[in-house]
Amino acid sequence: MAAPYHFRPMTTADLPQIRRWLALPHVREWWGDPDEQYTLVSGDLDEPAMDQFIVGFAGKDVGYIQCYSLTAWNSGFGEHPEGTRGIDLFIGEPDMIAGGHGSALIRAFVDARLADGAPRVVTDPDPANPRAIRAYEKAGFARVRLVDTPDGTALLMVRDA
Repeated sequence: MAAPYHFRPMTTADLPQIRRWLALPHVREWWGDPDEQYTLVSGDLDEPAMDQFIVGFAGKDVGYIQCYSLTAWNSGFGEHPEGTRGIDLFIGEPDMIAGGHGSALIRAFVDARLADGAPRVVTDPDPANPRAIRAYEKAGFARVRLVDTPDGTALLMVRDA
């Protein structure tokens, strides 16, 4: 059976959609100021340590995932195996929020990274975001500890190969 979620590399042509999604209340709640986040996301298109993807479902673009190599910026995450990747994401389309899409698309994306040789994938949701934490747990992530990030306290979560 073909996976229902598709992940294609993001391009500059996707930036208007990203801007629209970042302004929606359910994204803004956890990602913060849309203009600031747009500047960061669009600026990362040329960042070698960052891969960005548009999530597709049923022929429609529905969300965004960034997958990055751990760098000095992530120093609060502690020691991890060489090749560990980090992820952050949001579902942009409001009608995709319910129904288990978050955990299913996270699992599909992370399964592919692990199959491609990443020994571990980490993420750091806001500890006050129970929906995200549940989605990551359902996708196989384990809670590790609270960490300090430039965006504030986050819950480090890990999934190993």
